[in-house]
Amino acid sequence: MKKILSLAVALALCTTQALAQAYNTAGGIRLGTDWGLTLRQRVHENISAEMIVQSSLQREEGALTLLGIAHKPLLMRNLNLFVGGGIHTGWSSEEQNGARVGNPFGVDFMAGAEITIAKINISWDFKPAVNISGGSSTFYTQTGISLRYVLWKREKYDWEKDKRRKKRGNQKGR
Repeated sequence: MKKILSLAVALALCTTQALAQAYNTAGGIRLGTDWGLTLRQRVHENISAEMIVQSSLQREEGALTLLGIAHKPLLMRNLNLFVGGGIHTGWSSEEQNGARVGNPFGVDFMAGAEITIAKINISWDFKPAVNISGGSSTFYTQTGISLRYVLWKREKYDWEKDKRRKKRGNQKGR
């Protein structure tokens, strides 16, 4: 009975690892209220940086957004909730009252969910933005679906390997 239980636990762990197709770098398209290109890079255990270059479907504006994002695994490592924030700068060819609108600059917030299956990462997000200067309005919201291709699969960083070694060492000492 002990051998069957051990085998079941080992298979469950292997299956979880096989499904955990996390990534270091993924790039693709973002479609929604604005459309553009997105590149997401993992920079620490559950933290990534994202760059979005986008054009608005509602305004005559485009923007470059840089975000820091914290991920929280949900059930398994390849299904995440995330939240983050950052800055944007952009360009505008809009006019209001006969005067050209200034180029937007401001802060962004983002919250959403993502799943990675094999080499495909799909995410949905809600991204409100506040223009500190320029732009056709001070506050606007965006939603989007990003479809990214995993360029580099997740590899263990040195700090992860050390954490795993320490955990094994503590278990052997018991």
